[in-house]
Amino acid sequence: MNTNLSYQQTGVMTRVNTFIRSTYNWMAIGLAATGVTSYFVSESPGMMKAVYGNPIMPWVLFIGLIVMCGFLSARIQKMQASTATGLYVGLTVLYGICLAPIFMIYTQTSIASTFFICAATFGAASVYGMITKKDLTGMGQFLMMGLIGIIIAMVVNMFIQSSAMQTIISMIAVLLFTGLTAYDTQKLKSMAVTLPIDATGAMVRKGAILGALSLYLDFMGLFVHLLSLLGVSRD
Repeated sequence: MNTNLSYQQTGVMTRVNTFIRSTYNWMAIGLAATGVTSYFVSESPGMMKAVYGNPIMPWVLFIGLIVMCGFLSARIQKMQASTATGLYVGLTVLYGICLAPIFMIYTQTSIASTFFICAATFGAASVYGMITKKDLTGMGQFLMMGLIGIIIAMVVNMFIQSSAMQTIISMIAVLLFTGLTAYDTQKLKSMAVTLPIDATGAMVRKGAILGALSLYLDFMGLFVHLLSLLGVSRD
């Protein structure tokens, strides 16, 4: 009896580890796609002019990101795994286009150093979310409300262009995205544990893509706001 229980527990742990590893692999693929796209777009004067020469285009890109995130999150269970994968990669490429101007604003050295600081912060928060026995559900709901407030403040600051307000927004956002990383990691662990034993490969991949999307957005939000605080201008 104990042997059977041990085998079951081993099977669950193997399934959980495989699912979590797949999720982080997809997240890494997303980050790589964003970084490569961002760099090459920034190096192409023609693309930069096409995208940012029209003041409407940044808004189109921003709205496109929100729509793609919402659609993928809401409809992923009803679409093919290949479609979910394509949408996820497409979203990360679109994010890279949105992020291209950072290479024109900040030095590459400060971008790289901020990335490593972000990775260390993200890693620490993710480890905490993975190992803590505290239920972070309540904290997650509070953080999501705070994130909505930050997004509204960012939109307002697009019009008033206050550097002081931007600094405050970025400081609060860093705390929010650090907390969200821990929360989403714990949610990912719960998702892995409750994954059906008879789950198909497509189900597992879609679950991993959904988890990767959450962690990817946490990482990128943390990186962008850390860069706002720590980035060194080219000027």
